[in-house]
Amino acid sequence: MSSEDTEKRQTAEEKNFSIEVASTESLPSYEDAAVKVGAPVEKVSPLGYHVDSLTVIFLNISKMIGTGVFSTPGSILNSVGSVGLSLIFWVIGYGFAGASLAVYLEYASYFPHRSGAEVAYLEKAYPKPRFLLPTAFAVQSVLLSFSSSNAIVLAKYLLVAGGASTSTWNVRGLAVGAMTVIVLICISSTKWSLRLSNALGIVKVTTLVFIAITGLVVLGGHTRVEDPHDNFRNSFAGTSHNGNGLATALVKVNFAYAGFENAFNVLNEVRNPVRTMKRYAPVSLTVVFILYFFANIAYFAAIPKEQIRSSKELTASLFFVAVFGNSKSVKALSALVAISSLGNILSVIIGSSRIIRECGRQGVLPYPKFWASTKPFNTPLGPYLLKWLLTVIVILAPPAGDAFNFIVDLQSYPANVFSFLMTFGLFLVRRRRASIGAPKTEFRAWTAVLLFAIAVNIYLLALPWVPPASGIYGGDVSFFYATYCIVGIGILVIAGFAYLLWIHILPKLGGYAIRQLVEQLDDGAVTNRLIKVPNAELAEWDATHDEQGEIVERK
Repeated sequence: MSSEDTEKRQTAEEKNFSIEVASTESLPSYEDAAVKVGAPVEKVSPLGYHVDSLTVIFLNISKMIGTGVFSTPGSILNSVGSVGLSLIFWVIGYGFAGASLAVYLEYASYFPHRSGAEVAYLEKAYPKPRFLLPTAFAVQSVLLSFSSSNAIVLAKYLLVAGGASTSTWNVRGLAVGAMTVIVLICISSTKWSLRLSNALGIVKVTTLVFIAITGLVVLGGHTRVEDPHDNFRNSFAGTSHNGNGLATALVKVNFAYAGFENAFNVLNEVRNPVRTMKRYAPVSLTVVFILYFFANIAYFAAIPKEQIRSSKELTASLFFVAVFGNSKSVKALSALVAISSLGNILSVIIGSSRIIRECGRQGVLPYPKFWASTKPFNTPLGPYLLKWLLTVIVILAPPAGDAFNFIVDLQSYPANVFSFLMTFGLFLVRRRRASIGAPKTEFRAWTAVLLFAIAVNIYLLALPWVPPASGIYGGDVSFFYATYCIVGIGILVIAGFAYLLWIHILPKLGGYAIRQLVEQLDDGAVTNRLIKVPNAELAEWDATHDEQGEIVERK
């Protein structure tokens, strides 16, 4: 395609986009007004506009519904002790997720042309010290950017469904193969990877609808289950008063809803982004809540409470055996769980590739053009390759057991730290916008909701330090239960030292300063590049460039 054709295509897209985002027409002029530093805005997405309302719904649903709904109900019942409180906790988890969703919606209304969600919002909430939050988030995102646990689960259930051995290397080999195929699909086409995500999401929803309807049939007394109402009599009998157990159950429920924010990672690929998110992100969360709630009712209608608590099998496996009474139904369930895992991995990879791309566009990763480029398939090739490489390493390198569980747990604590900072940072963004007289946007969360979200964030940061009921060695590893928290904080401290060394110490010793420069790639992508400006040339540079690195006329 010639450069003239490219310009015509981009001009046409700009015209079309301006019509599609009429409801946010006034936003771009204020998008960088309060905070001018950071990754440059791409007002025409180089990745295209393949994310429609249906895709928004299923990107979120596919990340939320992995394998948790098939197994988590049993562990939650163990923690809370009663059926009634278990069901209440799923409602509370929905409230937790709804409060956090409000935070994302308000950020999206301020920055409708920024994908990557957290990475972009943290950059805007904490512009000073300059490059600190982007550097810390980039270190965490790159080092901990793997989907190994999901790939392992996918491999196990594929082998069970096919009647094959689930030996360690069978599982690992299949996990690597599955991950490779998924990443190749994502690299080859954004449109088709999103369509596949939608299709797998439909299968997930259909599976849970089937379980829910079957549960209602069981309650009606039309199956082989003898007393489907038994668990609902005295449903609060046995309720636990153990604080650690109740707190752990809340964390597990909260984790089951993780993924409601996934579509915000592709925000700049959505036409009419604010209006679309306002309408359809809450829909996806509510659909998942309804499916979770009725799936739990189905489980409790078909399976005796004590069997759920004592069995190490999937709760859904017990349900299928109780209702249908044969091993073929369990194999069918394994296939459905595998499909659910596949959809989860695909949606996670799509979302996290945009996070890594935004880290690159901020200029805090080496070779920013590599991360920002959409060549040769109009997809973020660099981020996809990084995601694949790190996942394969974590699948193959650590031994099964403690090391694997520890690495998987390690992802969670730094993520909770950034989630707290992002929620609190919304108050800072509001204050800066008020100081420049920015108008109200299409969405503004109630302050009470934000305070509730902050309380949830603090709770999630504090809970991992509470010892398990079985003692300090009673976690999912044989060593100190909170080791992953300590190492997670250590990673953030290392990121802080890296920032000081790169941005302050080395420039002071080398007689230069770090400045950002905006670069336009020939595929339409725009990125920052951090450069070294000698102190002797610094005054000239600052006089001829603005804060974003754009060339300006000398005053």
